[in-house]
Amino acid sequence: MTLSGNWDWETGKKIIFDFDSWKQTFQHVEEPYASPDGEKIAAVIRTEDDSMNVCVNGEIWENGFDRIWYPRFSPDNRLTCLVSDAGEWTLAVDGEPWEERFEFVWNTQFGADGQAIIISAVHSEKRYLAVCNGVPWENGFFYMSQVTPAPDGKNIASVVQVIPAKEREIELFQKGCFSIAVNGLARGDVFLNVWDPVLDNAGGRAAACVRKNLYDYSIAVDGLAWDKNFSSVWAPRFSPVDSSVTAPVKVGPKWFIAQNGETIWNRGFTQVLDHRCGPDGKIAAVVAPRFGRWTVAVDGKPWSVSFGDLVTDLVVSPAGDSVACVGKDKGNWFVCVDGNTWQGGSDMVWAPVFSPDGRHVAAKVEKNGAYVVLLDGVPLEGRFAALWDPLFSPDGRKLLIRGIGTAEDRGMYLRIIKAI
Repeated sequence: MTLSGNWDWETGKKIIFDFDSWKQTFQHVEEPYASPDGEKIAAVIRTEDDSMNVCVNGEIWENGFDRIWYPRFSPDNRLTCLVSDAGEWTLAVDGEPWEERFEFVWNTQFGADGQAIIISAVHSEKRYLAVCNGVPWENGFFYMSQVTPAPDGKNIASVVQVIPAKEREIELFQKGCFSIAVNGLARGDVFLNVWDPVLDNAGGRAAACVRKNLYDYSIAVDGLAWDKNFSSVWAPRFSPVDSSVTAPVKVGPKWFIAQNGETIWNRGFTQVLDHRCGPDGKIAAVVAPRFGRWTVAVDGKPWSVSFGDLVTDLVVSPAGDSVACVGKDKGNWFVCVDGNTWQGGSDMVWAPVFSPDGRHVAAKVEKNGAYVVLLDGVPLEGRFAALWDPLFSPDGRKLLIRGIGTAEDRGMYLRIIKAI
């Protein structure tokens, strides 16, 4: 889902604010954050009365707080911060805190349209729970981790501990204490361990990695594990085609992709890590064809190019007909698209971004102490002291660049629209 259709896509450069001037105005300025549409820049600041506050485009929130943590813009360009007042924590949205208070909160997440805002929290009764738009789960748990919203944010899954056990009660842990919860209700069986929960696009079904006992691993769907056991598993995914569940699994010395409990790749690999399911049914995954070399395999067929250090940030184009990743080899970082590596290498590379039609790929990279945007492997004009991921217009014909400039634009937060 994209909300960018209502943004300003007129080509040109706009100076939003002189960010460097804040360093002379306030006692302390933390790292800046840019809104998705590029129209706002914000940072946590410390004022003269020694309280914490937030500055957005030069304007300070009306109320300050004892502590402010984890500022994040929602997809609909609202600024959220985890805040503490008188020792109690909550979330503030554009300066307005939620009424509910907690002992501690962390990890703000959003639904795709920004309407659902989710945080993790510890309640005063020492119970862990998730909170959506200020409303906490009715049920709390002894322990909770990996809170994961569905794409639309309407359903929330999490790993939860449903049986109390102290650290020394090893035998009790081995019998199983953990389950998966959706919207505060535990589902299905109890396992020795649970991790990497995921919800389908409709948000009604949940899957996760589970450890049945000391030796057997599997995937559980809606709390019920596959019948087949494996020596290890990685994060599952729901197929957008038929809602089947896929996951990397280890059978003997090799790793494969399994679907609904059965391996579907004819070839095994030394390792299979993160995988993605395209809208056309193709499955791409980060794999190691042999020890010490990494690449991407699509439907079990590895690219000819490989990297010695790592492959990460696997991305599938909107139509599913193209795959990109970030690779590192001998200390240099690269973008690789469909097995073709962009030349030159960089000091650091962030996740590549496909245009909506899949014809173009852009990426934020760091070179020689400055940040630049690469478009289809070619550096665009402009070097930045800080830079955010580039974003394409809905028609794929323009590119939004958000960054703090250098040279004549030194310290200025810029919003730039370039025609492709």
